[in-house]
Amino acid sequence: MSLSIELNKGQTFPLGASVLTNGVNFAVYAPLAKQLFVCLFDASGHTEVLKLAMNNNEGGIWSLHITPLAMGTLYGYRAEGEYQPKKGLFFNSQKLLIDPYAKDLFGEFTWSERHYGQMPKGTLSTVNNAIDIPKSKVTQLQPYQGKKPGHSWGETVIYECHVKGATARHPSIPSQLQGTYLGLSHPSFIEHLRTLGVTTLELLPVHSFISEQFLTAKGLQNYWGYNTLNFFTPNKDYLVTDEIGEFQQMVTKLHQAGIEVILDVVYNHTAEAGSDGPLLSWRGLNNPGYYRSVNDNPEVYINDTGCGNTLNIDDPFSLKMVLDSLRYWVEIMGVDGFRFDLATILGRTPHGFSQTHSFLQAINQDPVLSQVKLIAEPWDIGPGGYQLGAFPAPWREWNDKYRDVVRRFWQGQHNMLADLAKRLHGSFDLFDHNHRGPLNSINFITSHDGFTLTDLVSYEQKHNEANGEQNRDGHSANYSFNCGVEGFTDDLKVTSMRLQQQKNFLLTLLLSKGVPMLSSGSEMGHSQGGNNNAYCQNNRTSWLAWKDSQRSHSLIRFIDDVLTLRKQHCVFKHSVFLHDSDKRFSVDWYTEQSQAMQESDWHDGSKQFLMYSLKDTQLNTALLIILNASNVAVKCQLPANHDLSVWRLALSSVDQAMVKNTEQFEVAAQSSWVFTANLEDECNGE
Repeated sequence: MSLSIELNKGQTFPLGASVLTNGVNFAVYAPLAKQLFVCLFDASGHTEVLKLAMNNNEGGIWSLHITPLAMGTLYGYRAEGEYQPKKGLFFNSQKLLIDPYAKDLFGEFTWSERHYGQMPKGTLSTVNNAIDIPKSKVTQLQPYQGKKPGHSWGETVIYECHVKGATARHPSIPSQLQGTYLGLSHPSFIEHLRTLGVTTLELLPVHSFISEQFLTAKGLQNYWGYNTLNFFTPNKDYLVTDEIGEFQQMVTKLHQAGIEVILDVVYNHTAEAGSDGPLLSWRGLNNPGYYRSVNDNPEVYINDTGCGNTLNIDDPFSLKMVLDSLRYWVEIMGVDGFRFDLATILGRTPHGFSQTHSFLQAINQDPVLSQVKLIAEPWDIGPGGYQLGAFPAPWREWNDKYRDVVRRFWQGQHNMLADLAKRLHGSFDLFDHNHRGPLNSINFITSHDGFTLTDLVSYEQKHNEANGEQNRDGHSANYSFNCGVEGFTDDLKVTSMRLQQQKNFLLTLLLSKGVPMLSSGSEMGHSQGGNNNAYCQNNRTSWLAWKDSQRSHSLIRFIDDVLTLRKQHCVFKHSVFLHDSDKRFSVDWYTEQSQAMQESDWHDGSKQFLMYSLKDTQLNTALLIILNASNVAVKCQLPANHDLSVWRLALSSVDQAMVKNTEQFEVAAQSSWVFTANLEDECNGE
C-alpha cells in the first residue's frame, strides 16, 4: 500500500466505502462520537498501516476521501468518545469496528476478551481487538443484469433450504462446490428442484454471521445463521474462491432455470448480544440509535428477540440501513424477495404493533422493494408479539395455525374438522380483510425450525441431547406421532405407514389454498434423529443424505404428481376468497354418505373424515379430495356429478390404490385421495 496519499473531506453519501475514479470515499454515521478514524491494513489484514482522522459533517456523518486507494483495500473504524454504559454510550477506540455498510469482509472472527469494552471488574479495556475481527474490504459489484422469473404468487411453490446442508453430501456435485452458493446452482440440484416442481428457493440466512460464544465453548456452531455480523456481506463460508460475485453467479443460473431466490433475513437483532456483549460494529458507533433500550435506563436492552438485543428500527438511520441493505440484495445481488425473521419487531412502535409503522410504509412506497416478494414470520416473544393475519398487503405470512391444525388432524385428534376446513380453504378467518386473500397465507407442515417431515411421523418426543442443553431446548408441542415405534425401525408395517402419513401431509399441503412451502429433505425422508432444534448441528444431522434415502424417488414422484395436479386447477391460483356470490368457483363439503355437511356434522367431535369438491364452472372441471385421519377404514359414497363426467382417481397416499366402484368404496385408514372430473386443459393463471 502506498503511503503517499491525499486526503479530502469526502462525501456523506452513500454510507460505507465507495470506489470513485480518483480513490475511495468513506462515510459512517456516529452522531455521538467525538472522533472517528479510518484504519487501513496491509494485504494480510494483520498490520494496521494507517489511522486517519475523519471529518465530522452535519447530521452526525463522518467522511473521508483517500487518493489513491483501490478495490480490495482492507479497513475498519475506530471511534473515540465516552464509555458510559449507564448513558448507553460504548465508545472505545481500542476496538476495531466493522463498517455497518461493508460489502465484503476479510479474515476470520475469533472470540476473545479483546472484543469487550470493559474488563470483568468494570475497568475500561485497553486491549486492541484487531487481530480477532474480520476487516472490512473495499468492494463494488456491478448491478445485477439477469432477467428474473417473476412468478406470480398463484404459481409459487417455495422450497426452504440451507445453503450448505442442501448439497454438502450431493454425490453428483463436485466436492469443491458442495455446500456452497455454486453448489445450489449446479445442474444436478437445479434438475432436482425442477423435477419437484419448485419455483422459488428460500435460503436460510446468508448475511455474514458468527456463532455465539456459548456454542463455540461447547464445540458447536451456529448452523442456521440467525446471528448477523453484517447486513450487506454474503456469508463467506459458502464461497469457493472467496469472491462474493459467486452469489450473483448462483442467482443468475437459478433465474435462467426459472427459479426465484428469496432470502431469510434477520433485521431484528445482531451478533453483539446484550449490553454486556462485544463491540463489533453498531454498538461502538451509535448504540442508542441501533438498539432498543428501556426508557430512562439506556444501559438495559429490550430483548424482544431472546438474543440479547433488539434492533431499533424506529431510528431513522437504523431504518435507512435496513432499507439500503434490502435494496442492495435486490439491485446488486439480484434476489427476488425476503422472508423476515421475527417480523413483528419490524412493525412494533412503543405502543405496540402497527400496520402503519414507518418500516412497513417505507417498504410499500419504495419503487424497488414494493415489487419483490415479502414474507413475514408474524410473531416474536415481545408484548403483543403474535400478529398472524395483521400485516398489510402485499405481505405474505407464515401460517403456523395451518401447520398445527393439519398436524393435529393427521395425528388423529378429534374436534378438528371445522378448523381444518378453514386452513384448507386459505384461512379466510385470518386473511379475508383489507383486500387480502388466500395467497397471503404461506402454508407449511415443516420448516427448518422443528421436526423434519420424516421425524414428524417417527418421534413423539424431541431428542435434542446433542445440542448440549439437556434436551430442554426446542418446542415440546409438536403434534407428532411415531406410528408405533419411537425412532428408527426396520418394521415394514411401521415404515409403510410412516411413508403413507408423509404423503398425507404432502397431499394436504399442496392441495390447500395458499402458497405452499416445502422444507428441504421432505422429498427424500430426511431425518435429524428426532432433533427438533438442529440450529447448532453443522454435520450429517442437518445435511441432506442424498445417497442414503431409500424412499426419495417415491416421495419425489408423489410431490411432482400432486403439484402437476395443482397447476392444472385455477382454483389454487385465485387471489380472492370464494363467497356465495362467486359464479365461477365453488367449494362443497360432504359427509361420507355424500350428503352436504350440516352444522351438527362440523361439531361432531368424533368425526375424522372430510370430503370436499372444488369446482371451476368456466373450465367445467372439478376436484374431489378425501381425507381420512381415522385409524379405521370408512365406507364412502362419492357425490353425484350432474354436469360432469364420472370421478376418476388421480392420486392417493395408499400405494397401488384402485377404485373399482366410484359410487361406493372403502377409504383406507389414515389415507388421502384425490379424484378429478372433466380435466381438459392446464390452468393458464388468473
